[in-house]
Amino acid sequence: MSEAFSSHLRSVLAEIDAAGLTKRERLIAGAQGGRIRIAGPKGEREMVNLCANNYLGLADHPEIVAAAKKALDQFGFGMASVRFICGAQTLHRELESAIARHLGKDDAILFAACFDANGGVFEPLLGKEDAIISDGLNHASIIDGVRLSKARRYRYANSDMNELEDRLKEADAAGARFKLIATDGVFSMDGYVAKLADICALAERYGALTLVDDCHATGHLGEKGRGTPDLTGVGARVDIVTGTFGKTLGGAMGGFVAAAQPIVDLLRQRARPYLFSNSLAPPVVGGSLKALEIAIAADDRRAALQAHARRFRAGLEKAGFSVPPGQTPIIPVMLGEARRAQDLARALDERGVYVAGFFFPVVPQGAARIRTQMSAALTTQDVDFAIAAFADAGKALGIL
Repeated sequence: MSEAFSSHLRSVLAEIDAAGLTKRERLIAGAQGGRIRIAGPKGEREMVNLCANNYLGLADHPEIVAAAKKALDQFGFGMASVRFICGAQTLHRELESAIARHLGKDDAILFAACFDANGGVFEPLLGKEDAIISDGLNHASIIDGVRLSKARRYRYANSDMNELEDRLKEADAAGARFKLIATDGVFSMDGYVAKLADICALAERYGALTLVDDCHATGHLGEKGRGTPDLTGVGARVDIVTGTFGKTLGGAMGGFVAAAQPIVDLLRQRARPYLFSNSLAPPVVGGSLKALEIAIAADDRRAALQAHARRFRAGLEKAGFSVPPGQTPIIPVMLGEARRAQDLARALDERGVYVAGFFFPVVPQGAARIRTQMSAALTTQDVDFAIAAFADAGKALGIL
């Protein structure tokens, strides 16, 4: 590497740090859970964990661990191949069938991650004669996937149905052959649910398809964890659902697209992340299958999760924090500036609460926050401990 290029990189990193935007990783010494042990220079310490996507608390569930071990023994450690060469096992098809059945779709196709699912879903289905209309706050994976497609791109302001209709009209005026509306089911940085009933109504009025990224909903929102289409009453009116096994459903890795049979069949032929990536490791597939089974029956865990979210939200609001309204376990604490978010995260770390500050480019400039996430693995005592820590840290920093 040339000195000039190395100097350039150091300069960019210094600018990131000077702006208070450096992301630092901490090390967990053990399994993911409601309480975790953090490794540091002075040894390990236990903390209440408020920043994992472990909504139902399944990441360390003993039955899931046992299922992963069983799959390891029966199917091996890894596939060393892509699906269409020699990387497809009966286990993979079992998981695809199970998630499709759960979501009421004909079939599903597995990817290494939902980032890959979203990156691979648009380009095979839509060409230059077509149009994709995407919510302005969609996940980066949708944005990247849309960019890879040759379809015309339209963007509407977050959850603005008037602007969505305007974009649909523009696509029609431009002679679009097929139109697809893409949205997150839950907007992960803000914690609120997309207006799927309105989106589906507009899609039907203008003859458009709908795609929902339900990563932050599948498993814990809706009846039996069927996600935002079920929660909002639109069900099968959503044409394509993308999702992950890396959050609620065991927390390992792997994504999927669930849809009508012709959609899935074409993705198997042409979705590049599917065609050119190793198949999911058998232990991940075996564990994910068990996680889905447990999640479907986990009404008690979903009830505990919602109770924690209501309690924590009310406690933060009472303390004086700015918390946007919402109905999901994602509860952002709005702070504005990146340094303020980082300062509060450090203060909470000192008080035994594990959180992370979110700031540009993950969220817009001036909209820095600490995104907290509830988990069924937490106890009521954990939630109250975290509320008290937030209040104490907020007062110490002059935020409250």
